[in-house]
Amino acid sequence: MYLCHCTRPHRRKRIVLTGGPGAGKTAVLELARQHFCKHVLVLPESAGILFGGGFPRGAQTFEREAAQRAIYRIQCELETIADHRDDVAVVLCDRGTVDGAAYWPEGPVSFWDALGTTHDAELSRYDAVIHLRTPAPSTYNHANPLRIESALEASAIDARIEASWDRHPLRETIESTPNFLEKAARAAGARLSARAKYPPYAASTCTRAPW
Repeated sequence: MYLCHCTRPHRRKRIVLTGGPGAGKTAVLELARQHFCKHVLVLPESAGILFGGGFPRGAQTFEREAAQRAIYRIQCELETIADHRDDVAVVLCDRGTVDGAAYWPEGPVSFWDALGTTHDAELSRYDAVIHLRTPAPSTYNHANPLRIESALEASAIDARIEASWDRHPLRETIESTPNFLEKAARAAGARLSARAKYPPYAASTCTRAPW
């Protein structure tokens, strides 16, 4: 972590890093965790918390819906905890509440109704969205034990996630590339671009890009 001595208050912003399975979100956020200062808080992925802890991951509709309701609520609570941190300027989320619409069996309209919210309300939770595209089938990584999707399924999910976020006013897409560091550098550049459009994301004296 970059050592920072800044003590002045920051206007907190919430940025989502999203994308289909295998896009590299978790790896990019881990690099951010290691190289940004303490004023940048990286939240873990809600689905990883849930399924990694043993929550049933069935294929039936009622099981998939139960999982998405739980993921949504975990995500909201993680963001609530971050909002109570006085020392945080930027909250980086590994997916956001809107992602659940892409996984909901009966489509996005049913998802918002089931959660008692609206698409616009969930979009408004986030100041910027960075979408990392899922890689081509030839380079799709199956190493993550929590990743059960095939390359074709991951691509379809990625398209649904893109559609779920496409109405956000500050959204940037990072296309897949064989060179992961290039993709990560472009994601970092997107964060800097978001900060420039909506200052102050974090004081330039207390954050450092990891590349």
